[in-house]
Amino acid sequence: MLMLSLRNTLEQISDTIGAIKVLQNSGAIDLKKPKQVVEAVKLGKSIGPIATVVGHVARESPNQAAIVDEAGMLTFAEFDARANAIANQLHADGLREGDVVGIIARDHRGLLTVIAGTGRAGLRLAMMNTGFGKPQFNEVAKREGIKAMFYDEEFSDLVADFPAQKRYLTWVDSTGKPPTGVRVLEEIVTSGDPSAPPLPAEFAGFVILTSGTTGLPKGARRSKISPFASALILDRIPLPQHKAAVVVSPIFHSTGWAMWGVLTALGNTAVVTRRFDPEKTLQAIVDNQAEVLVAVPTMLYRILALGDAVISKYDTSSLKTVVVAGSALPPALCNRWQDTFGDTLYNLYGSTEVAVATVATPHDLRLSPGSIGKAPISSYLRLYDDNDKQVTAKNVAGRLFVRNGAPFEGYTDGRSKQVIDGYMSTGDMALVDEHDLWHIAGRDDDMIVSGGENLYPQEVENLLAAHVEVADVAVIGVDDEEFGKRLRAFIVPVEGASPTEDDLRAHVKANLARYKVPRDIVFVNDLPRNPTGKLVRRELPAGPLA
Repeated sequence: MLMLSLRNTLEQISDTIGAIKVLQNSGAIDLKKPKQVVEAVKLGKSIGPIATVVGHVARESPNQAAIVDEAGMLTFAEFDARANAIANQLHADGLREGDVVGIIARDHRGLLTVIAGTGRAGLRLAMMNTGFGKPQFNEVAKREGIKAMFYDEEFSDLVADFPAQKRYLTWVDSTGKPPTGVRVLEEIVTSGDPSAPPLPAEFAGFVILTSGTTGLPKGARRSKISPFASALILDRIPLPQHKAAVVVSPIFHSTGWAMWGVLTALGNTAVVTRRFDPEKTLQAIVDNQAEVLVAVPTMLYRILALGDAVISKYDTSSLKTVVVAGSALPPALCNRWQDTFGDTLYNLYGSTEVAVATVATPHDLRLSPGSIGKAPISSYLRLYDDNDKQVTAKNVAGRLFVRNGAPFEGYTDGRSKQVIDGYMSTGDMALVDEHDLWHIAGRDDDMIVSGGENLYPQEVENLLAAHVEVADVAVIGVDDEEFGKRLRAFIVPVEGASPTEDDLRAHVKANLARYKVPRDIVFVNDLPRNPTGKLVRRELPAGPLA
């Protein structure tokens, strides 16, 4: 026990030193200004990381563009003042430190300034999923104890049960007047008090919801943010300073939030849009000479689907770093993207619970397409079998567990994840290949047993996705009288293509074992995906086919 404690202590010291070097080399901190670093860490414990870095950049580079959206551009000085005005208004409206407020909004200045403003007010912010129906919305709002709600006008029906005096409009589409008593955020930030509010006693934290692909999203609470958490991203992903980044991954979810936060800390301009459009994304890269794109894999599919004739109209040579996360990255997509846009792709693997676990670099993805890469500084991975015994052999799948410098504090309903020796379950199956690169084999609850053989649908999905006539694909297990379970594939054909069931089965049979060939192949127009691009398998028909 003494040796284990000593090893953990030495590991923490090594991680801290390594993380400091990463942050220094990336420009996130300046060790030549130690007082400034100490003050930032102290302030972060009071108002949180986002509000802290916005204030810092506003002082250092007040005229630097912070946000570009459909309403125009905001400088960091304007961003900072608006965050203060929001905090002061919330205090004036009777909200107190530790209260929970919610927001359901697309990616725009309203969402971003509310994130900073609630931190300065000492309020906990629960970021709601824009794909919610009303029953889900109401259940989550009740569970989280939300006292006031920020919302875009398009979500008016969802927030109708909140009293008008507890509602704030973050984006207005219509020209009509808002309901009586509802405050409009733009009026608050332009006419409110922009002076800094009193510092809260401690950072109230925030709640990011899980993807909810298997049921009602759980709330992942985070109130203690390690000042070195950014190193998990910056260790393997090169990000610029004072440049532009197009962020089309939803910011209400963990990947978009984390990437936007680190980019903001480096003084970059966040170019955001309320709805993803593939060609407009290319135009945004050109217009802003963006060096970074943050997206989910399905968005890359849609950009590539524009075709070479359209893509070639846009000079995207400024683009150096493309970060994707949120759902599986098929090997075929890796190759197609890098063949078209150069070796720019970084595949970030993590979750709402474990934060950043691994990152695959462009080199990793050329060497082993579809890989999730290697662990960054302070992140450690292990595989365990069904009996909680560690798996160490190459190319042998096991349950993936992670331990890193951004610890999970548990769900807001009191539950947590399984933990073994300090490592937390991700819910995924994974393996390590011959190049020491990690791969996700699938969700541990997606595995099916067919005729005594263990099958992971993701392996078959990746293979079918590589077929030239397949635009999108999902594979699930369905009941089978003879084998117990069998595979069913749902195929979205490439526009203008007409793949046949026999062609697709032959493609799988030529590359995988016979028992992995889907018995059922169903052609569909699209697949059910949530706003973060994850496949919602429960919405795929698993019963008898007509």
